[in-house]
Amino acid sequence: MSTCLPVTEDVAWLNVDEPAEVGRVRRAATNLAERLAFPATRVAEIGLAVTEIGTNLHKHAGGGQVVVRSVRSTEHAAVEVLAVDRGPGIADVELAMTDGQSTTGTLGLGLGAVARSADRFALSSDRGRGTVLVARFHPRHVPPFDDDGTTAGLTRAIGGEEQCGDAYAVRRSANRVTLMMCDGSGHGPLAASASREAVRVFCALPPGPPEAAVARLHEALRGTRGGAVAVADLDREAGVVRFAGLGNIAAAVVTRERKHGMVSVPGVAGYQARTVRAFDYALPPGAAVVLHSDGLTERWTPDGDLVTRPPLVVAAALMRDAGVRRDDAGVLVAVAP
Repeated sequence: MSTCLPVTEDVAWLNVDEPAEVGRVRRAATNLAERLAFPATRVAEIGLAVTEIGTNLHKHAGGGQVVVRSVRSTEHAAVEVLAVDRGPGIADVELAMTDGQSTTGTLGLGLGAVARSADRFALSSDRGRGTVLVARFHPRHVPPFDDDGTTAGLTRAIGGEEQCGDAYAVRRSANRVTLMMCDGSGHGPLAASASREAVRVFCALPPGPPEAAVARLHEALRGTRGGAVAVADLDREAGVVRFAGLGNIAAAVVTRERKHGMVSVPGVAGYQARTVRAFDYALPPGAAVVLHSDGLTERWTPDGDLVTRPPLVVAAALMRDAGVRRDDAGVLVAVAP
């Protein structure tokens, strides 16, 4: 039996370049918490934490972006806040997490309090490259999801569009994790509709090889805008990832030492697919698997400890560093537990 993991929606990407924009970030997060029926006291806690995140992002990093996300399963929901910057980085992460400490070049005061109020918290910083912070808030400090924290994705719509044409899904069974990414052709609502259909169909599929899943997605996307699709099946016990792609979804197995690209065949799901093939690749212990749309350039190289970081931190860092094209962008990461 396999099940799809909770669905994540990137509700808003917000720039924090001026102090006044901190209030906009706080309202986006608290409004989402209210729509998800969080208790009033928890909404207030989220507001305080997000204000701290935004204020320090502007003050110490010179600005950046905050992503407000909803994470939903059938019965539960969470608010997730992601802060990304290209600032000087944190000189001493441990010091920055200490209550009452504020050091030039760090996110600064109050991060310890933010971490305590969040149900999941991660912070990663590289000197001279920037910082990524992730905080997830559940309604009552009781994480209800069947989510082991080994997979995460991130999407960002092209400027001027509210809906992103890229989407992803993750399905997990006893010893396997299966990743799917779709880049709907073009931009806007029609591209988003195609990628949402890919997610729906993928989550309803019975367990099977990636090439069968891609072939089924190709058929399902007829009548839509179509798009590029890819499916990667990770068998950590056997140390193998089987990958099938149709179109220009980029994929790689990443270790501390190298980035090994995986091969997609030409075509457009829903329109043209001469053949769908799958290829097997070694999945060494501690490796990560990364899938991304062409909104990210493929010319990124992993730093030495990339695969040791939480997957959402990895996804955000890749979006920051490689998401330089004017296009919808999506990235999906699975790391070793």
